[in-house]
Amino acid sequence: MKQFSDMSAVLAARHRDGLLRQRVELQSAQSVTPIIDGKPLLSFCSNDYLGLAGDDRIAQAMSQAVERYGVGAGASHLIDGHHHEHERLEQELAEFCGREAALVFSTGYMANIGVIQALLTRHDTVIQDRLNHASLIDGGRLSGAKFSRYAHNDSDNLAQQLDRASGKKLVVTDGVFSMDGDKAPLDDLASVCRSHDAWLMVDDAHGFGVLGTEGAGLVSEFGLTTEDVPVVIGTLGKAFGTSGAFVAGDQLTIDYLLQYARSYIYTTASPPAVAAATRASLAIVRNSNDRRAHLTALIQKLRAGIQALGLTLMPSETPIQPILIGESHHAMQLSQALKARGILVTAIRPPTVPEGTARLRVTLSAQHSEAQVDTLLNTLESLL
Repeated sequence: MKQFSDMSAVLAARHRDGLLRQRVELQSAQSVTPIIDGKPLLSFCSNDYLGLAGDDRIAQAMSQAVERYGVGAGASHLIDGHHHEHERLEQELAEFCGREAALVFSTGYMANIGVIQALLTRHDTVIQDRLNHASLIDGGRLSGAKFSRYAHNDSDNLAQQLDRASGKKLVVTDGVFSMDGDKAPLDDLASVCRSHDAWLMVDDAHGFGVLGTEGAGLVSEFGLTTEDVPVVIGTLGKAFGTSGAFVAGDQLTIDYLLQYARSYIYTTASPPAVAAATRASLAIVRNSNDRRAHLTALIQKLRAGIQALGLTLMPSETPIQPILIGESHHAMQLSQALKARGILVTAIRPPTVPEGTARLRVTLSAQHSEAQVDTLLNTLESLL
């Protein structure tokens, strides 16, 4: 068809500029040593921060639930797809977050676009951190509200924009930024929001399981209440090792979202067995201080080693440790050279990150050993 004839040229341009996205084929359970494209690799790519994606206890909980409840939910939550396992998971997640209630979504993307769209109208304003995840940016645009972005982690710039905002005001930020690994200054942001009668929404996808008391996330680490952060988003496919997402808040807000979040209302519920597996995972997460301590030690070891090599690390205290390369082709060449030596590290390039900031995004898991981190450092040194 003539109107789509430019697709090949667009793809060719992406390939020329070193920006073409490609998949790898996983042929084993997710772990730090997966089989990919038929070969065993040492992986520093997964968001499985606590190493739970392949945990036998969680797999057993899911298997038992499949035997009892089958595979599919069969309907949306508001028809007859809302299972007892979903209900219990929501109660346990709410308690975990120190909130009155929670609502489980099928994916983090659906949670973010659904919540923002439900809370705002075209008469309102949503202001987001410039480096927010794409799902948050899309949620803001799809809401139809007046949309702007403040300078990254800059509460003063946020205050200036809130001074000009109209209608209901929603401020949205990642807790831990997925491509930089740094943390949002939630105490400062919450203070600015209080003084401007704005709500603060935090997507803590990369904080849950890793940060805070019992892994309850960055909001917990800052000790912030529902009054400080009325809306908390979490995903279950990262440190929890399962699938899905949730929003937590006071009962009134969750009741409202159940009525108006379109991405919750108009989709089939996730399988009850996934909810059962996540409940098992949640119990493990809350009792994984040893894993979190090991992960912290690995982060410190990696950072010291990378700095000793003279490479540029971004300011991150989390398992996301990006090595700034700059030029996209160079980042891809390093990633490919590492893969040829049996190590998987993803090159992140524009438009996912700003021009000139292509990077190797190293992510650590509690499943990694110190020896495996040494292997990565030694291999990087051999490539410099």
